[in-house]
Amino acid sequence: MLFLPTERIEELMEKEVSKNKLDEAYQESDVNKLVLFNDEVNTFDWVIDSLIEVCGHDSDQAEQCALIAHMRGKCPVKEGDFDDLKLMKDKLLNRKLTAEIQ
Repeated sequence: MLFLPTERIEELMEKEVSKNKLDEAYQESDVNKLVLFNDEVNTFDWVIDSLIEVCGHDSDQAEQCALIAHMRGKCPVKEGDFDDLKLMKDKLLNRKLTAEIQ
């Protein structure tokens, strides 16, 4: 069994609260969002490389988005103008990733 120090547990709980607040903010926003969905086909490396090449993420941001999509089932990876997001979405779909604009 894994034991974590109390400070680490509190830190993780605070991060989870922050993530929930971020999720609520995204849901309440009228901004177009490109959302990446988890799948059981693509590797982390492929998803990370795709986010870097298509969305202009740096490697840390792409890795975080890939992990969030894996753990939560989806992750907003970009927000902005619908036409710009549509081009990115189409490129992600061409790479066999699952994405949509919300």
